[in-house]
Amino acid sequence: MSFLLLGLLSLPVQATDAPSSLGAHVFVGQPEGLGANPATTPAVATQGAGSVFIAFNAGYADNTATPTDNYRNRWKPLDGGQTYAGYGGAFMVRPYVLVGGQGGPAHSVSIAKDGHPSGELSLSFVEVIHANRVVAVARNYASAADTVSSDTIDVDGPATLLAFWWGDGGVKRMDVAPDDGFQVIDTFTRLPDESGVQGVVAWKQVEHAGRYRVRWHVTPEQGAALWLIAIR
Repeated sequence: MSFLLLGLLSLPVQATDAPSSLGAHVFVGQPEGLGANPATTPAVATQGAGSVFIAFNAGYADNTATPTDNYRNRWKPLDGGQTYAGYGGAFMVRPYVLVGGQGGPAHSVSIAKDGHPSGELSLSFVEVIHANRVVAVARNYASAADTVSSDTIDVDGPATLLAFWWGDGGVKRMDVAPDDGFQVIDTFTRLPDESGVQGVVAWKQVEHAGRYRVRWHVTPEQGAALWLIAIR
């Protein structure tokens, strides 16, 4: 499954000469059977205004609640999400976006776990500062391999790219590294004994218009739900 979406979400903000760039980010992985409800990220300091925020909920498909945060922002689905292969539809990854919301000190995001309160869940929260729109999104599901590739996106100028890898292998220890100039910012690839939902987040700043993708090198090989998002 894949798609490309341009001009997805935008909101007028005060003009600034500063380019978009990576802001605060955090990742929490809850183990199977020991997860708290709600799942809540550690607090991070975000900008008061002028940011785009991305959050992912990876875990049981029946934990369907939209994220909330302690600044009372209204999050929206970024797309329809992706069901994991091989688990009978029991697990899913869902992305959410917040454009033009309020941030500040001790900013945290929560997801209420209405289906499996103690189940495994991974929650990623990433800020892109000096930004007011998502300009492109690609989502695809890669079959098991030791190198998997996202779909491509086209951008018409400078942008901040965020890449997300959500592996589907039934393993608890793995090595995952992006290529194509992306740098890892958060990783959950050493899972607890109870198991969890593996994920890796990476980013890249691009200065020119072009077509971009990210390849992931994975040991042991496994399939993955992949996102590549351009924000400016």
